[in-house]
Amino acid sequence: MKKLMIGNEAVARGLYEAGCRVVSSYPGTPSTEVTEFAATYDDIYCEWAPNEKVAMEVAAGAAIAGARSFCGMKHVGLNVAADPLYTASYTGVNAGMVIVVADDPGMHSSQNEQDSRHHAMASKVMMLEPSDSEECLEFAKKAYELSEKFDTPVILRLTTRIAHSRSLVEVGERADPGLKEYTKDPQKYVMMPAMAKKRHVVVEDRIADQIKWAESCELNTVEYNDTKIGVISSGICYDYAKEALGDRASYLKLGCVYPLPVDMIKAFAAKCDKVYVIEELDDFIETHCKKNGIDVIGKSVFTLQGEYSQSLIAKVILGEEKSVLSADVSVPGRPPVLCPGCPHRGLFYALKKLKVTVSGDIGCYTLGALEPLGMLDTCICMGASVSALHGRNKADSSNAKKSVAVIGDSTFIHSGITGLINIAYNKSDSVVIVLDNSITGMTGHQQNPTTGYTIKGDPTSAVSLEKLAAAVGINRVAVVDPYDLKTTEETIKAELEADGPSLIISRRPCALLKYVKHNPPLTVDTDKCIGCKMCMKIGCPAISIKDGKSCIDFTQCVGCGVCTQLCKFDAITSKEGK
Repeated sequence: MKKLMIGNEAVARGLYEAGCRVVSSYPGTPSTEVTEFAATYDDIYCEWAPNEKVAMEVAAGAAIAGARSFCGMKHVGLNVAADPLYTASYTGVNAGMVIVVADDPGMHSSQNEQDSRHHAMASKVMMLEPSDSEECLEFAKKAYELSEKFDTPVILRLTTRIAHSRSLVEVGERADPGLKEYTKDPQKYVMMPAMAKKRHVVVEDRIADQIKWAESCELNTVEYNDTKIGVISSGICYDYAKEALGDRASYLKLGCVYPLPVDMIKAFAAKCDKVYVIEELDDFIETHCKKNGIDVIGKSVFTLQGEYSQSLIAKVILGEEKSVLSADVSVPGRPPVLCPGCPHRGLFYALKKLKVTVSGDIGCYTLGALEPLGMLDTCICMGASVSALHGRNKADSSNAKKSVAVIGDSTFIHSGITGLINIAYNKSDSVVIVLDNSITGMTGHQQNPTTGYTIKGDPTSAVSLEKLAAAVGINRVAVVDPYDLKTTEETIKAELEADGPSLIISRRPCALLKYVKHNPPLTVDTDKCIGCKMCMKIGCPAISIKDGKSCIDFTQCVGCGVCTQLCKFDAITSKEGK
């Protein structure tokens, strides 16, 4: 049976058909849906882990115990999980272990544009890269076979376009490889220096065997057409090249991007007059070719930044400019903004009134950096807001009374707790604000350890942020409702003036949660409105100015009431006049 699937769904189907038993992941666009779809199969145990490092360790433990396992993450998540990954390469596996990493060329939802193929090379772990949804399924299944064949974790690299594009997939039945027997073997699984030295020899021998396999494997394929142009590519770039060049080029499609073959590439290049390497982001394949004396053209004509396209490839290689249609209309830009009723808006407005410096973090609230709020000064990585605030205040103690850190509830669990412990332990005069919106918002409403529910919606224990703060040594803990601007501002001001570390919990559920009951939309009394634009200072997309007066879009307004607290003329009311 054939089904239309996005790449992430097809990977999940591949996990199911391969007999995967344990899935542990942390959500991160564009990888999130793999685990969400996997959770729809009752035969697979699925969970959201607190962070990617934990997820990788869970998957490694399950694989060593004899169960086929999986963990998924976006590219920056692989940085977090690198510690266990690099050592799991040495220990190897028992049952198969597959890792999905989803890169984000173009940075549609990411803070950097790193190329995860370098992690495969550095950790000496095999990496496969599918080019459509059908291959997502097949490569996921093949990855388990290779994991067990070579005794190694295997990484499946996706990119945004593969993860979220749809194509037809042939679905099959689930295999049940069973639970492999675990045999105690400290020489293999306990990575003390004496054992690790011996395992490194095994790893290097394994890479040599994998290169031999890559020379003739079914994942690396050659298509000869016109040999005046040869293209070496993988993943989505192969699709772009095929659509742009068609039969005017020959193709070497690399389904295994680490380790790469040598003789196969040399043989292909020898038959082509001119060979291009087409790969998004870094010159990974190009460098391999040139290292082995293969003359190719790559980043000298193609960019290191962003996504490629059929038009770009046709222009660079053929000199052809594709015609495009344009409409004679002026469409205003629509940058991402905090949603109507977002609880973070009130918190940021209070911070703006206090004129503080804000150490920011990764989440929906990163949008607080945009005008008219403009209240993030830094954003580095998950959890960095807390640690960076501590560093800032230790560098210059005068910052402590005018600087705060903001971090979401899920991000705080992910990697903010250790930073808070550091603040308490090292006596930092710092104010940390956890923006608790009761969900992991940015990646699409996934549960986390503070929500009290598992990935399947089953009730479970919930982390108490108040008790956690007290347990790590934070004696000052305050809870505010960010819809209450006056109290929120007063609380932040009081904590900034106090000595010692403190934690403020800005608690209000995400406005998009289905169980949240909103108030009726607000309306503007144009007779009272003087057009002062105070209500525009919070950047709510439901509010605009029309004919010099404030105007509220009833289809967007959720009646949160934050704007009413800004209007000094009582011009904003509910439709009932309250």
